[in-house]
Amino acid sequence: MKKIAVIFGTRPDTIKLAPIILELKKEKKYFDTLTIATAQHRRMLDQVLDVFKIVPDYDLNIMRPKQSLASLTESTIAAVDTVLVREMPDMVLVQGDTTTTFVGSLAAFYRHIPVGHVEAGLRTHDKANPFPEEINRRLTSCIADLHFAPTATCKNALLREHVDPRNIFVTGNSVIDALRISVKKHYSFSIHTLNQLAAQNNRIVLLTMHRRENWGEPMRAACSAVKRLAAAYPDMNFIFPVHLNPVVREVVYGTLSSLNNVFLIEPLDYMDFVNLMARSYLIITDSGGVQEEGPSLGKPILVLRKVTERPEAVTYGTVKLVGLDETRIFSSAKKLIDSKAAYAKMAGAINPYGDGHAAVRTVHAVKKYFGFSKKVIHEFRPR
Repeated sequence: MKKIAVIFGTRPDTIKLAPIILELKKEKKYFDTLTIATAQHRRMLDQVLDVFKIVPDYDLNIMRPKQSLASLTESTIAAVDTVLVREMPDMVLVQGDTTTTFVGSLAAFYRHIPVGHVEAGLRTHDKANPFPEEINRRLTSCIADLHFAPTATCKNALLREHVDPRNIFVTGNSVIDALRISVKKHYSFSIHTLNQLAAQNNRIVLLTMHRRENWGEPMRAACSAVKRLAAAYPDMNFIFPVHLNPVVREVVYGTLSSLNNVFLIEPLDYMDFVNLMARSYLIITDSGGVQEEGPSLGKPILVLRKVTERPEAVTYGTVKLVGLDETRIFSSAKKLIDSKAAYAKMAGAINPYGDGHAAVRTVHAVKKYFGFSKKVIHEFRPR
């Protein structure tokens, strides 16, 4: 039996690791699964743990008000290292591109523990976009022993960086596994306002913005575009769960708080959010994960970013990069709202991100690494 430590700290990485944790726990003959939560994002993390009924073996609770990236890195590596010394796992699994991801992999490297990187190979090739995630994932790739690439594009990015192809596995993205568990046909929201809006049967535009590189004027321009859309389409409801960061809230509330059909609400828990995505007509976002989740639900995505580390969605036509120009955002959304043909083309495009079996492929690869299986792993391919 091998001890596998799974390290996570934010809502996105926990969502994507949860199906893998659950799959590892099914393989009790082979694996002793150890879960370590840094709690880099305390409130949002707890919501996801409740959904998937995961109780961390270690909760490091490192979150502090207004902490810098440097202080976050310092506190995380010390706390994770203490656990690794005590437990000495046979492998550490991390996901994506958070500070927890990079620091968890670095702490494991210092202790000569193999690292598996879930959602490996995403690249924008611009170290400032997204910041600091692009560098976090590149550094993690330098350390990782197993690379679980969600798509062939990600695999090719790793090959260009001279990663051994024997250590790369195209699994699909486990966020699709999580959606299969979480989206319900007859779902009742925990917030009364959302149930009221859903009952109206008006078309819903879901909005999210939070990225550091969009703070300030870029975010203000995006909000101005939303203000124009809300005025142009008074029969549509624009729902915006506003990030807790005060920099974000100042811009969003300052621009959008006075509009009758724009609903600024507190951040949603995972179940409310994914089921709101499923009810939405259109999604406008700067999120990375939403670019993966939306296409599996047949929802067109307008991405408020200059570049994306998920180019497959652009290639297949499930998302469109619109940047932070007010006019471009407005005209792109207007086209999807007014044109049934344009909308159908995006909504019906092939989902390039997963088939709901990423966790099984990932755990199978870990079994092969330790010599527990010789079966061929069939890579994910979009259909």
